[in-house]
Amino acid sequence: MVDLNIISAVLGPISTNCYTVANVQTKDAVIIDPADSGEHLVKMIEDQGLIPKAILLTHGHFDHCMAVPRLKEEYPEAEVIIGADDVQWLKDPQLNLSMPFIGEAFTLEADRTVTDGEEIEILGTKMQCIQIPGHTPGGICYYFPEQHLLFDGDTLFSGSVGRTDFPGGSQDALMSGIRQKLFTLPEETLVFPGHDRATTIEKEIRENMYF
Repeated sequence: MVDLNIISAVLGPISTNCYTVANVQTKDAVIIDPADSGEHLVKMIEDQGLIPKAILLTHGHFDHCMAVPRLKEEYPEAEVIIGADDVQWLKDPQLNLSMPFIGEAFTLEADRTVTDGEEIEILGTKMQCIQIPGHTPGGICYYFPEQHLLFDGDTLFSGSVGRTDFPGGSQDALMSGIRQKLFTLPEETLVFPGHDRATTIEKEIRENMYF
C-alpha cells in the first residue's frame, strides 16, 4: 500500500482546513481546498520538496479556493479539479459567496471536472470521487480506498453536517447522500472535513446528532 502523508493548515477568513496529501516516497502531492495564503502554501510545498500534481476542490465556495491563483502561478501543471455541477459556482461571486461574505468578486476556472463514481490514478494510488449534493450541487468527496482516507469538504463534520441554506443547498439531498455514500464506507475511514477536527465514519454513525 502506498504511504501517504497529510499536512493540514487552517487558512482564510472562515478557518478552512487545507490539506496537502503527498506520496512519502515520490513526493508527488495534491492540495485539497487551498483556502487562502498562497505564499504560505508555496513555502510549505518547497520546504517539503513536494511536487504538486493537482489541486482538488471539494466545492465552489470562495473559502475553499482563494489560494488557487497563486498556486497555479507557481505550479501551472497542477490541474484544478472540481465537480462538474459546481463549475458555475466558481464563476459566480454570488454563488461562491465571495460577494456576500467578503464584499469582493472572486472567480476561478477549473482545468478539469469530475463526476460521481469517477476513479483517478494519482499519487501512485487510486482516488474515488463521491458526489454528494446538498451543501452545493456538485460537492465532491475525495476518497482514497486503499488508505481509508476521506476528504469531504463541507459535507460531514465531526458531530455535524454542512449548511444547506446557501444557493443550491438541499438538506434532504445532503442527509441522504451521507447515509447512502459515506456511512457505507469502512467504519475505520478517517474523515478530514473542511472545518473543525478530523473524525471517523464509525464515530459519526454512532454519535452524530443529525442521524
